[in-house]
Amino acid sequence: MNWVTGELSSGRLRIGDHLPSERALSETLQVSRSSLREALKVLEALGTIQAATGSGPRSGTVVTAAPEQALALALNLQLATSHVEHSHVYEVRLLLETWAAEHSDPGRGDWNSAERLLGLMDDPSAPVGDFLHLDAEFHVTLSRAAGNPLISTLMDALRTSIADHTLARAQALPDWEATAGRLRSEHYAIVDALRSGERAAAAELLRRHIRGYYMETAD
Repeated sequence: MNWVTGELSSGRLRIGDHLPSERALSETLQVSRSSLREALKVLEALGTIQAATGSGPRSGTVVTAAPEQALALALNLQLATSHVEHSHVYEVRLLLETWAAEHSDPGRGDWNSAERLLGLMDDPSAPVGDFLHLDAEFHVTLSRAAGNPLISTLMDALRTSIADHTLARAQALPDWEATAGRLRSEHYAIVDALRSGERAAAAELLRRHIRGYYMETAD
């Protein structure tokens, strides 16, 4: 892990590069191939690398650097031990998303992707789980307009780790269709404010949006 970190920091390794073969790496690091395999499994679980079998340019071990995977794993452990509660998730979402709105730049927004997601969420026949997945992707997409990749990475990890938790709460609502309709309407208003550069208004709309859903799904 230290070797990979050092290579990435120095620029000798970049995202998309292939790692040397197991034999070459074990000789370079002077470790056994079995120890090397265990270390590579850890890096793959953390989202730093991805191993693929077969032949061709996509085979072998590739540097992916997907930090949201490691963060999601840590958050999942916290949720499993009940150290993280529904209210904690709500508070973190408020902090991340309102900050992103307050620092957004319309020129950095991926509005085509946001509109595509809104269109998919408009489908009344979409299952609850699909809607929630699109909803989470939509919020992460909006956050990227702030130009801070760590914010969107944290949000991506958060949405991955709480997916099952969020679905269970949504399925327990007495009238999901009414809730989904309200969320759709609020989404369009938030996008309009962000695209117009109305940062304060967008932050307030997001605050109400997140708070309203939290209150609706709270125990």
